Amino acid sequence: MSRSIDTEQLAAWVAEALKGDETALSRLLSTLESPMRAFFISRIGRRPDVDDLVQNSLLRLHRGLGDLKDPNRLKAFAMKGALYELQDFYRGRYTPKETLFDIHDAPEIHDDRTVSGVGLDVEKALSALSDKARRIIELREYGYKYEEIAEMVDSTEAAIKMQVKRAFERMRDALGLFLLWISMFPPPER
Repeated sequence: MSRSIDTEQLAAWVAEALKGDETALSRLLSTLESPMRAFFISRIGRRPDVDDLVQNSLLRLHRGLGDLKDPNRLKAFAMKGALYELQDFYRGRYTPKETLFDIHDAPEIHDDRTVSGVGLDVEKALSALSDKARRIIELREYGYKYEEIAEMVDSTEAAIKMQVKRAFERMRDALGLFLLWISMFPPPER
């Protein structure tokens, strides 16, 4: 951060913003925008993603302002959030990671190895999950993004991703024996 940013003034704005002063919050975020922008440009160059990174960093700062223990450490607090956003960027958060299908346009799945009368019981696999994990998986299936789900269940995006990963592991374990059993049947003759 630039030396021209007065730490005492920032600390005063933090105190006022925490009391609900929107003007102080606006000044605080406006003052930090330029150094954050410079930070991201120095790391990834002048790309359209810089605007998203700055916006998300400022949003992270806004949401976490109440967690700031020492208002004189605001610059370090803000830059830590910016660093987390940069790490998310490098991990691919700002690019499509997966293809989500509309329920009505879902791809058809053909499996020649189905055993007559035996079906994969996804409901039983879902019942192995906690209510929260099941809701998260269902929201993913409905096409919601991790960020949207995090807002819906009042959590962080990273926590949602971890819950999805763990939920799929539990479901895989629950379905593993069933799939092993099915694989023992020979494919139907044509």
